[in-house]
Amino acid sequence: MGFVLAGAFLATPAAARENLGIYESWGAFRDARPPRCYAIAEPVRGTPANAQWRPFASIAVWPTLGQRNQLHIRLRHPRPQGSRVVLNIGGKRFGLVAGGADAWSPDPRQDAAIVAAMRSAESMTVSAAGFADSYRLRGAATAIDAATLGCARR
Repeated sequence: MGFVLAGAFLATPAAARENLGIYESWGAFRDARPPRCYAIAEPVRGTPANAQWRPFASIAVWPTLGQRNQLHIRLRHPRPQGSRVVLNIGGKRFGLVAGGADAWSPDPRQDAAIVAAMRSAESMTVSAAGFADSYRLRGAATAIDAATLGCARR
């Protein structure tokens, strides 16, 4: 599936990546270095062959940093620092902090609200000037739980 390919674009070599499970359109993985676990998916719409990178959405657990449920969006197109990016989940809108190819939630409290919204919605959309990417959320909650449990054992 496509999200497995998106996982290959993260900074860790594939040999260090452990597959924790595939859940519908979401996958869960654990990396040894840096130690982290994450759920990841690609948007519904495919990525053109000439694209610089593949967009994805992920929810990560960083055990050595004491962080969990951290949202990271790899955007389809780069955005200037401070650009407006909006995440819409089941009618709830969340403003994200963007810069370059990435967008993040501004704080852990909003990360938690985003994950809670993801658990009860069917889809989410990331939008900015010039594009919008939609993600199916079927399997997301299970993948997030698998990532959380995958790093709880560390």
